[in-house]
Amino acid sequence: MKKYALLVYYILLTAGVFAQTAKHDMHFDTLAKRWDEAIPLGNGMVGELIWQKSDHLRFSLDRADIWDLRPMKGLHRPEFNYQWVVDHVNKKDYAPVQKYFDEPYDNEPAPSKIPGGALEFNTGGWGKVTSVNLHLAEALCRVEWANGTILKTFVHATAPVGWFRFENVNTDIVPQIIAPRYQGAVKVSGDPVGGDDLSRLGYPQGTITRQGNNITYVQKGWNGFSYQINISWHKKGLHTIEGVWSISSQYPDQKKNVTAAITNDKALVRGYDTDYASHSAWWKNFWSKSAIHIPDALLEKQWYLEQYKFGAASRPGAPPISLQAIWTADNGRLPPWKGDFHHDLNTQLSYWPGYSANHLDESMAYLDHLDQNKANYKRYTKMYFGKTGLAVPGVTTLDGSEMGGWIQYSLSPTVSAWLGQHYYLQWRYSMDKDFLRHRAYPWVKDAATFIENITVLDNTGRRKLPISSSPEINDNDISAWFHQNTNYDLSLMKFIFKAAAEMANELGLKTEASHWKKILSQYNDFALTGANELMFAPGMSYNQSHRHFSNMISIHPLGLIKWDDGPRAQSIIKNSIHLLDSVGPAYWCGYSYSWLANMKARAKDGEGAAKDLTIFAKAFCSVNSFHLNGDQTKSGYSKYQYRPFTLEGNFAFASGLQEMLIQSYAGFIEVLPAIPAAWKDVAFDNLRTEGAFLVSVKKSEGQVSEVKIVSEKGGKTKLKLPFKTWFTNARKNVTINQSEPGFLNFDFKPGASITIKNGFE
Repeated sequence: MKKYALLVYYILLTAGVFAQTAKHDMHFDTLAKRWDEAIPLGNGMVGELIWQKSDHLRFSLDRADIWDLRPMKGLHRPEFNYQWVVDHVNKKDYAPVQKYFDEPYDNEPAPSKIPGGALEFNTGGWGKVTSVNLHLAEALCRVEWANGTILKTFVHATAPVGWFRFENVNTDIVPQIIAPRYQGAVKVSGDPVGGDDLSRLGYPQGTITRQGNNITYVQKGWNGFSYQINISWHKKGLHTIEGVWSISSQYPDQKKNVTAAITNDKALVRGYDTDYASHSAWWKNFWSKSAIHIPDALLEKQWYLEQYKFGAASRPGAPPISLQAIWTADNGRLPPWKGDFHHDLNTQLSYWPGYSANHLDESMAYLDHLDQNKANYKRYTKMYFGKTGLAVPGVTTLDGSEMGGWIQYSLSPTVSAWLGQHYYLQWRYSMDKDFLRHRAYPWVKDAATFIENITVLDNTGRRKLPISSSPEINDNDISAWFHQNTNYDLSLMKFIFKAAAEMANELGLKTEASHWKKILSQYNDFALTGANELMFAPGMSYNQSHRHFSNMISIHPLGLIKWDDGPRAQSIIKNSIHLLDSVGPAYWCGYSYSWLANMKARAKDGEGAAKDLTIFAKAFCSVNSFHLNGDQTKSGYSKYQYRPFTLEGNFAFASGLQEMLIQSYAGFIEVLPAIPAAWKDVAFDNLRTEGAFLVSVKKSEGQVSEVKIVSEKGGKTKLKLPFKTWFTNARKNVTINQSEPGFLNFDFKPGASITIKNGFE
């Protein structure tokens, strides 16, 4: 009976997952003809894009750690020194800085992420494609042709393999490995946005060998690096062909990875059905972590597509989400902006949704990567700044090495402080004391130590950077440097000392906490206009349309200026957002709309947040949901109408919708803080808050009927009541008191839960 009950429960759970995600699946009646419109599959380490090139079915294959890691040519010269830059800024001689520090990124093809290769299948005799589906629940792509042939393909959730199964096949299928164009004439050079030709890398021709139903491609790269693609297939029965592909990488002087060929041999022993079962189980668990239900079908579907991409692109044991993650451009060129790790916005925005969506495991991949590269960051800190502590380049390779570029941002001194917020959030949403002690506080402490060492006290006793900047205001001109703290740098410096004090206090390190509070007190207030609008810096108001809202980082994500702080804070938030909207979106990208939606949600403006998310989903996304940066509809939402694919706008979208549904950054839980008045029926399950609480809400016919709170670790929290009267029947292991109107205070034992229901008075 127990086994039967468990089986029934599993069936019901599976049915619920399939029903919830099925309406958000992607459906097409033809295969995409471009790589950036393809069906994406992945598991954080390897990825696949499914599309059609001429009359061939094409799988574009990628692996997150295949990189050309050559040092940026011409960057590490004797002048690679922060004080040298400061001196040249002060004497207004900036041309040498641009030449030595910025031009290499534009002119050199590497270091860079590189593509893996592709598989092609000749489907010319199968007739038209009649159906293409991406089933989110099990991360499976299914394609059907007019002759009845069916393809089912997936990238295994935890193993570096991709499977394909062709059903109703009447002829043999002989796949081909298509090598990237690493050879040939160079036609495009010096184009970091569009991508240089791959042939600029100078690689030798890779080798492709076939033995029966097994093909292997080996490509050698820079300095002994190589990678391998292997594909193996076999016939199963009369009309089914199954196969598996994998990619492996090898770096000299590093532990040998299992080759793709051996990985595939093991996969074939397990078989398609066994791998599909374990793959599906992983995705069912992923989808069980959280769910939302809103009356806006477009926004709800986009949210589920973002959750899917987050699960496909970020995974412990793999590199974190870079600009394109595991879906590098398959067009014979390097990926936009070299597919690198941009820490002046892009990586941070990509991980915003992981916390409240209850995907902390996937979010940890980001911090694992940062910790793994910490020694390299400290080398850079000492080499460039000549200081102790921790600085991180704003633009880095896979191993964390600096790449140059506009150095106001690519070598900004406050990058490690922004990254420190993600350590802070991982701690606050998990309440993992061990993580706090051994990883989060050490990072934040090192970042704070560096900021303390790099800043100076002016003649009024206020702390400032020697020169400051605000991404990416005034681009790469000398005027992009400010002699007073910009609001961007100031926000990050205030945050890192505030977080350091809070963390030290939590760990009982009272002396350290007191020191950090003292440093925090030495900073000025934010630069404001007379109308309470956040400026870029003292002397420079927000006066231009710009994609990066760097002057407003104190509102979101840092939460240093909170709506609940009162009238003055509300005035700053409202007026700054109004000014942003008034100047307009001429030079915004898609991620600008996503970010603005997060800020409007913090301002309790549900209508405005929903509007900006709608513009993002309609105008800035490809048909496969990829963020393409420019306005694809040419509707006036931006003067940028190009289509370089990056992921941060997608994930910032998910974060914006979550901010509309729940907030906990201000010291209490607030449910549905910023939803449009027309959203009468809303529900969500297991959204996570600071303090390690899981919250579920039901609202119908305009009334919140109940709020359920589950405490993972125990502890205290406060709920802003969404109704005037309330009742609850079960209070086991939970203490409740109502010491202030409109709020309930709770003290939970670990694992305890409570449901508060509307009294409907």
